[in-house]
Amino acid sequence: MRAKASVLVLSLAACALGWAWVFATEPLPKSPPIPADNPQTVAKVELGKILFFDPRLSKTGTISCNSCHNVMAGGDDGRPNSIGVTGKAGERSAPTVWNAAFLSVQFWDGRAPTLEEQAKGPLVNPIEMGMESHDVVVARVAAIPEYHRLFHAAFPGEAEPLAIGNVAKAIAAYERTLIAGDSPFDRFAAGDSSALTPGARRGYETALEMGCLTCHSGPNFAGPTMEAGQGFFMKFPGLPGSAYDERYALTQDPGRYGVTKDEGDRSLWRVPTLRNVALTAPYFHNGCVPTLDEAVRVMAKTQQGQDLTPQQADDLTQFLIALTGTFPAQTMPRLPVAPGRSNVPAQ
Repeated sequence: MRAKASVLVLSLAACALGWAWVFATEPLPKSPPIPADNPQTVAKVELGKILFFDPRLSKTGTISCNSCHNVMAGGDDGRPNSIGVTGKAGERSAPTVWNAAFLSVQFWDGRAPTLEEQAKGPLVNPIEMGMESHDVVVARVAAIPEYHRLFHAAFPGEAEPLAIGNVAKAIAAYERTLIAGDSPFDRFAAGDSSALTPGARRGYETALEMGCLTCHSGPNFAGPTMEAGQGFFMKFPGLPGSAYDERYALTQDPGRYGVTKDEGDRSLWRVPTLRNVALTAPYFHNGCVPTLDEAVRVMAKTQQGQDLTPQQADDLTQFLIALTGTFPAQTMPRLPVAPGRSNVPAQ
């Protein structure tokens, strides 16, 4: 009986390693899930891109979606905490918008079930874009004549297409084009043994051995594929009590508890993607960790209870760098104007 149990344990271990390999090497799809109520069209994507870059969607006309999620770079703003219309910093670091379309919930705490819902939030957040209400957002956009043509083209058949729901749908449609795969690791997983450096390959093996890819699994390295609105969350720090907790203020923010008020959700966070992580410093929800190699050490200690050797830290960092994808070219859109007058009220 004991022999059978040992065989079972070994079999389960082998299966776990096999599944880790499957999750880790599954290629990123060419396109993300598309909701039935917001099909992709060229006109909608064009409108969404214009709205994404238009700072007039903010109270002072100074902050666009791209201000905090710069698609010309890593999809974030490179700050520990983003700066909004009042000049005040937010409490959390801006997550990357690249490949966000593959996430089943949005924001660090997973409070938005879709990209559409996520797009609405910053518009009326007093620290972020600062608009008084969604009605004010719509009125600001509606005051620009060219936007009426663009909304009618993007949402044909609707009598009054210029509405906040369609603003969000258009922005989300553009964001679903922001896919950056085809990384060196993807090419390695597809059979190109020369695509990874020796250090990156050792780092990948270390990530498997340590269990890093148990949480950062799936084609987006952000957990298993789930239905929209069903988030994949993990505790961070999973093993509180290390010196990193105080050094980087890891436990000050309650995480998903702030959304649910369920004590079991304290310090629970949506698992972020590891794709393109080398481009999105500083790290973690509060942006307190400045470099990737330090973030690797923090994760090893707080999630696995391990102190990495310098070689392990360097190898893991090289592996993560090898997850940097190929980015589709982005061009700045020309924004609609209202000739002869300002579209932003004097402050």
